[in-house]
Amino acid sequence: MMSVGEMAHAVVDVAGEVHGTGSEVIGAVTPDVRRVLLVWDAPNLDMGLGAILGGRPTAAYRPRFDALGRWLLARTAELSVGSVTRVEPEATVFTNIAPGTADVVRPWVEALRNVGYAVFAKPKIDEDSDVDADMLAHIELRSRGAGLAGIMVASADGQAFREPLERLAANGIPVQILGFREHASWAVTSDTLEFVDLEDIPGVFREPLPRVSLDSLPDEGAWLQPFRPLSALLTSRPAQGVA
Repeated sequence: MMSVGEMAHAVVDVAGEVHGTGSEVIGAVTPDVRRVLLVWDAPNLDMGLGAILGGRPTAAYRPRFDALGRWLLARTAELSVGSVTRVEPEATVFTNIAPGTADVVRPWVEALRNVGYAVFAKPKIDEDSDVDADMLAHIELRSRGAGLAGIMVASADGQAFREPLERLAANGIPVQILGFREHASWAVTSDTLEFVDLEDIPGVFREPLPRVSLDSLPDEGAWLQPFRPLSALLTSRPAQGVA
């Protein structure tokens, strides 16, 4: 089985053959534009938010992508100062579409596109249908041409993103990880990557998240909800057990 990195290279090879369908196609590269890239890992962040809330988010706890977009625009203006090439923001949400959910997800996808986000949607066929390789391929393609002026990856998946993003940071590209501090200790403690908690971005959440930290438990204790149901053990690939 290929690693995520090897799968990403395979996706790049395929995407690079796509032509003539506009600048939003994953393979399109504009050589005279440097991009401030935002990549949003929807499956990973949905799981992290669900763990914090103990269930599906209500409207008050769903991320506001318009607020996130304004933050990206401000970050782009900051990174554009002194640049001799044009710098533009680009935001893409990567998501899986489970069978039978297209009609439910469609309004959310259309709302994102209306705000100005591209959406990469992939059918959720099995455990190997995640979008990690597609996100890494997108980042690699956008690194070509004039390259990146900055990158923000919204995910807690350190296994997939840590090494590629550390390489970009080592090349002088500002890298920020967006997410929840409870689930991204690899980024919070990194010496080369900057971590930004999504709740610290103005307006992304309408109400404060009901967060519980092991470092600041209430005297009466607190419930920590599972990240996934036990039944997932019946369908997931074998992994190292919990001692």
